[in-house]
Amino acid sequence: MRSKLWIVDDEESIRTICKSALEENFKIQTFSNGSEVLLALNSERPDLIITDIKMPGLTGIDLLKVVAEKYPNLPTIVMTAHADIDNALSAYKGGAFEYLSKPFDVNTIRSLALKAIRKSITETPLRESSDNLKQLKIIGKAKSLQSVFRAIGKISKSNISVLIRGESGTGKELIAQSVHENSDRSEKPFVAINVAAIPHDLLESELFGHEKGAFTGAQTQRIGRFEQAHGGTLFLDEIGDMHPELQTRLLRVLSSQEFYRVGGHNPIKSDVRIIAATNQSIETLIHEQKFREDLFHRLNVFKLSLPPLRDRTEDIENLVNFFLKESAIELKTKEKLMDKKVIDFFEQYSWPGNIRQLENICRYLTVMSSSNIITIDDLPDDFADTGNTKEDSNSSSWEDLLRSDIRIGISKDINFIKNTNKKLESILIEESLNATKGIKQEAAKLLGWGRNTLAKKARDN
Repeated sequence: MRSKLWIVDDEESIRTICKSALEENFKIQTFSNGSEVLLALNSERPDLIITDIKMPGLTGIDLLKVVAEKYPNLPTIVMTAHADIDNALSAYKGGAFEYLSKPFDVNTIRSLALKAIRKSITETPLRESSDNLKQLKIIGKAKSLQSVFRAIGKISKSNISVLIRGESGTGKELIAQSVHENSDRSEKPFVAINVAAIPHDLLESELFGHEKGAFTGAQTQRIGRFEQAHGGTLFLDEIGDMHPELQTRLLRVLSSQEFYRVGGHNPIKSDVRIIAATNQSIETLIHEQKFREDLFHRLNVFKLSLPPLRDRTEDIENLVNFFLKESAIELKTKEKLMDKKVIDFFEQYSWPGNIRQLENICRYLTVMSSSNIITIDDLPDDFADTGNTKEDSNSSSWEDLLRSDIRIGISKDINFIKNTNKKLESILIEESLNATKGIKQEAAKLLGWGRNTLAKKARDN
């Protein structure tokens, strides 16, 4: 017997797409709003609900709360076109099984629906109000960022260590704060320390504190960051720069759950969740014997990888609008608008400083632009020199640049991949023949093809 699935969305086209994708596996009933669902729940119960978040009247989040209260074991999948971390976390706090951003692939929603039915829900759904969620500047509809949102929603309620990876300026501390603010430790302190910014000989005292007289200049007892973060979260930024001696001590603390102040003799219990972050390759540091492998495994219980801004071009316009609005409020001036040509330029820019750099340039333009419309002429003269466009960037591999160009191309032309693939094959064939001085047998070997395949593809191209 097929499971009963209810689809809730105010857009008929979405209801139709979902029904078409899922009717082979489910017995489906559709609803145009949440109120209809609540009425139907009085007389029957589905096996799964898929609902939109933004709907007139009763929102998807409000519906989730009622469903979680009435049927705590009923799985719910939330879908939304408004993809940001607050929606994602609101969905998980409301008890959602999974969070899906529009537009979505039909195979993805089918796979999630079947997984939701198969999975036995053993934990009581979380019912905290989403009104208490901290509003954080994490905005994005890019698929790479959506996976981060989903992960945060799932790990926030645990106490496992988290390692956040990403280039400078991608928002690692903001992500760490988000994990903390939506965890059971949210009422306790969130303490952040940049390991790279503090000299090695001072970092031990900074982390663990010291007793009076422990060393020259220690005139009073000092409480370290571990004690300050007791019951809460300690964020260790740029962990890859930690001195090997301190790595050993940190590992001991993580293993024993206790530490000593510098110069102290009494152990202090450590009740702290560790979130670490790095913009370096820890694996490379381990290979170079600059980072302890056992500490890496302690920290890397769950890893989050933040995408660079150049791989999130679809988010740039929304981020620009957000930062311009924030800058206008902060600087107490009229909000500026960005000319489309500037947005296009930004989407081709490599952004070596990532989100932080974009926020700073928006603040600069809010101050310096004489018109309400920001144009290319308003950009500082040295702006291009600080990061170059993607095509000229040395900070990315050719694979990253190609991937980014493909994403942009697809958004503008549905046939982009097909046409690009044909051009790429043509270039590969031409260069292989050049390398082998026109000997087709040898060129085919370079390409990993048979001679007949090469001949056929050469004719087609």
